[in-house]
Amino acid sequence: MRKSEFQGVCARLKPRGMDDEKFMRAALREARRGLGQTSPNPAVGAVIVRTGRIVARGHHRRAGLPHAEIEALQVLRRPHIARGATLYVTLEPCSTHGRTPPCVEAIVRHNFARVVIGAIDPNPAHAGRGVELLRAAGTEVVTGVLESECRELNVAFNKWIVTGLPFVIAKAALSLDGRLTRPPGEGQWLSNAASRADAHRWRASVDAILIGAGTLRADNPRLTVRGVTAARQPWRVIVAGRERLPKNSCVFTDEHHARTIVYRDKSLSSVLRELGKRQITSVLVEGGGRVLGAAFDERLVDRVHFYLTPLFCGGPDVIGGRGAASTAASIALKNPHYTKIGGDLRLTADC
Repeated sequence: MRKSEFQGVCARLKPRGMDDEKFMRAALREARRGLGQTSPNPAVGAVIVRTGRIVARGHHRRAGLPHAEIEALQVLRRPHIARGATLYVTLEPCSTHGRTPPCVEAIVRHNFARVVIGAIDPNPAHAGRGVELLRAAGTEVVTGVLESECRELNVAFNKWIVTGLPFVIAKAALSLDGRLTRPPGEGQWLSNAASRADAHRWRASVDAILIGAGTLRADNPRLTVRGVTAARQPWRVIVAGRERLPKNSCVFTDEHHARTIVYRDKSLSSVLRELGKRQITSVLVEGGGRVLGAAFDERLVDRVHFYLTPLFCGGPDVIGGRGAASTAASIALKNPHYTKIGGDLRLTADC
């Protein structure tokens, strides 16, 4: 048997599912290129595969621009290459007209043999419809390939499109005994420079950053994304009572001042509802202690993102609010993940 014939036999014997996962991982890499850029749309990636080789790649770049499947098709030098090929896409192709035409129509028109989908569209009005239309057109459809990874990619969109509420991340840098800040005159930060750079990458992935009036007055934070190439500037949300806010604060005077919103005399839950109506799908709550406490008390937090720095500061606890009445009533974090960043430890977990 010739070498080429032997390789062909091996390829036919190889489980198709292994190739499906391999090419879906390539689609996921494409999708991640759009993270932080596509809201209120999800981040989606696609690759076109013919005879075991990727011939085109695409990802959704921004709301209003072509979806990942269309971008991949546009990359093809000769459109007829799609005939009989397999399309891998991280999210079920859209089936309705929005800012762009339905991707399902383009897929059917190009005569793909197979479409492999990571996650089904979470929108109850659309879920499964794209799959049904493709199968009705005679296209083989496989779903659920690397589903958990594909769903995690758009965890904020998935919550917002179903509930109308943004995905809430509580972010803070803490001493080991729970302090948020240094004493007055010692500077703002407890975490190291590497942790702060990491935090900016997280800022770049959300739609809004939220703080309370106390943090605004005490720290005059910029709440901008720095050191991240081509990052969008998130909205800056200030939650305040009736007290006067300093007009010379950075958030009111810098080049991004038009992306600052102030909510007065509103509960945190009502603020989040208002942000959801503005198509803000994710919010990073950065403090201070009273706002973080309210977020935990009202069970509004979906994920925590804490940087633990190796210091014992003493003094009052950082997270305010009522707190849990008992250990049994405490918030038990799920899926904790720890990452060492210099001397700091980053904890990411779901609530």
